[in-house]
Amino acid sequence: MAKESMKAREVKRKKMVEKYAAKREQLKAEGDLKGLHDLPRNSSKVRLHNRCSLTGRPKGYMRQFGISRITFREMASAGLIPGVKKASW
Repeated sequence: MAKESMKAREVKRKKMVEKYAAKREQLKAEGDLKGLHDLPRNSSKVRLHNRCSLTGRPKGYMRQFGISRITFREMASAGLIPGVKKASW
């Protein structure tokens, strides 16, 4: 389980990216590199990192579900994810 501060930091970055997205696109279109440089660093989409929404685990992230592989397996086995069941043949 990741520290709460790490999860909070990612949420903060995500909000900042959304806040500055329009301004960043406008500055890119104009070619204003000075204006881009003056924006906060965390407003760049590149600085985001995918984390499990429940545990905060940074590795083994499954984009389709937004959770880590370990959490996915636990939830799928418990029947908490609609349309997903353990394979047997």
